[in-house]
Amino acid sequence: MYRNQLEYLKKWLQKENRKPLVIRGARQVGKSTLVRLFAADRGLPLAELNLDRHSELDGIFATKDPQLIISEIEALSRMPRVSDQTLLFLDEIQGTEHAFPALRYFYEDCPSIPVIAAGSLLEFLLKDHKFAMPVGRIEYLHMGPLVFSEYLSALDETRLLSEVKEFKLTKKISATVHSRLLAELKSFFFVGGMPEAVKNFSEKRSYQDVAEVQRNLLDTYRDDFPKYAGSRSLPRMNQVFRHVAKNIGRKVKYSAFSTDDQSSTIKKDLELLCLARIVFKVTHSRCNGLPVGADAVDNIYKLMFLDVGLMNSVLGLDWSAVADFEMVNQGSNAEQFVGQHLMDLAMQKGNPELFYWLREGKDSNAEVDFVCNFQGKVVPIEVKSGASGTLKSLNQFVAEKDVSLAVRLDTNLPSVQRITTTVRSKGETKEINYDLISLPLYLVEKIPEIIQDFRPQ
Repeated sequence: MYRNQLEYLKKWLQKENRKPLVIRGARQVGKSTLVRLFAADRGLPLAELNLDRHSELDGIFATKDPQLIISEIEALSRMPRVSDQTLLFLDEIQGTEHAFPALRYFYEDCPSIPVIAAGSLLEFLLKDHKFAMPVGRIEYLHMGPLVFSEYLSALDETRLLSEVKEFKLTKKISATVHSRLLAELKSFFFVGGMPEAVKNFSEKRSYQDVAEVQRNLLDTYRDDFPKYAGSRSLPRMNQVFRHVAKNIGRKVKYSAFSTDDQSSTIKKDLELLCLARIVFKVTHSRCNGLPVGADAVDNIYKLMFLDVGLMNSVLGLDWSAVADFEMVNQGSNAEQFVGQHLMDLAMQKGNPELFYWLREGKDSNAEVDFVCNFQGKVVPIEVKSGASGTLKSLNQFVAEKDVSLAVRLDTNLPSVQRITTTVRSKGETKEINYDLISLPLYLVEKIPEIIQDFRPQ
């Protein structure tokens, strides 16, 4: 199964001053599989070591001596010789206390040996570490579920994949292709981007089988709760977990999660789920300039799930509902879909954070679903689940922040409009003019390239 991160790994391997690479991401997003695919693609012998299974090696890593560490690894059963022609993969690196800080010594003493590390609960190690971080001696690759283009590739939809990959605003999408892409989008809403679910669907084309895979994945996440929840209430953690899936895109109010628990308790539960990367925050920013995060208001945020398919599974969406699009919670699906794809774009930049804009007033509220930095511009992004919808909040944002370009994602064919209208802002009527790029939801991955190529009429 092709993953876009393979291109990153190819460039990493060829770097003159290559550093050990740490792949970060939630459990089951395909980190280990990616490394195996990469080794096979490059014809490299793979020395793979799961440190959850070899915790006895912790004392060897504590020596900080890469040659000694390598000799011990080579002594393990069926392990190839480790050299500069071997890919050394330290999986579940959080399984031993001293393995992560030892990465710096591989960089300093054995820079020719390509080393990759990964871990399913690595974020907890990095947050509470008691060792000196190997700053400047490692690099990170963030990884999430498959994106829509990877999904099309896995399903061998080469024509549709080509339409997405090669799209430009100057190129038309036929009504037939558009209809087919929307059908695959609806399918993605149920299957999602978790590698095991996509693999199962590509082989069997059975939504019922996918539903079972997703239930097993969710059980895996729940089984992890005791590993990082400590003495916290597991039933409450499960309640919070489910509540997030039911309230995608809504401003978090701790009282809505539970009337029996303190806000600080719910907040801590959410922080743990975010560290496990099962959910992620979209934080409110005042958006007065770049970077967008500079104006972030950390205590005002909404939540997204790791994956749209898992979100629907938590909600108990029956596989048979896929045949009837109206039965699917379209608004939440659309925003979740866009959110996880924008998060993937942010991870490619090495900064996995998302922001939105919210104005709450006595008489009227306004909210823009996402605000991103593309090509040195503050770009507001509105998400619509269907073919129609107003631009009221988007217009308000343009009036207050004086931006010249906005993006709307919906189910229509692509278009570009010059919007000219008046808006009541800060006690006065203001005329605004801006370019609106409207794209079908399935082109969300193309936003950076489209904005880069865009030239105002």
